[in-house]
Amino acid sequence: MKKALYLILLLSVLAACKQHEPAIPTVAESQISSQVQLSNDAVIQAFHDKKSNIFVEGSGVVKKLLPEDDNGLRHQKFLVKISDEQTLLFAHNADLTSAIPLAVGDTIQFRGEYVYNPKGGIVHWTHRDPHGKIEGGWIKHKGTTYN
Repeated sequence: MKKALYLILLLSVLAACKQHEPAIPTVAESQISSQVQLSNDAVIQAFHDKKSNIFVEGSGVVKKLLPEDDNGLRHQKFLVKISDEQTLLFAHNADLTSAIPLAVGDTIQFRGEYVYNPKGGIVHWTHRDPHGKIEGGWIKHKGTTYN
């Protein structure tokens, strides 16, 4: 009988604690968390300075999946919002590494070569260097690194 009372008491306490848990905030489509913005300082600065051909790291939210580019090497193309003011076009070489199973709303982390354009910029070289001359890049998505 005592065990049953203790079990009921324990379950009641756990249920009460569950009711007071703070809600997990969701990322609104038009809003990126300040943590994501902080990790994108180099990309944002490159855009403002109109710099190109520099390797950057950052993270963001997939906004749109675009048709794959099949001219030459296959490139998976998608848009990633890294701040309220900047969206990047990614051209991820799907022949040198695997295509990424992305969905709109997914968060990614990345390292790649940034190329300026007035729309926010392009990130490519999100893969290893097949010749081993440079560090190359990567994309992390749901615990898997694609490089």
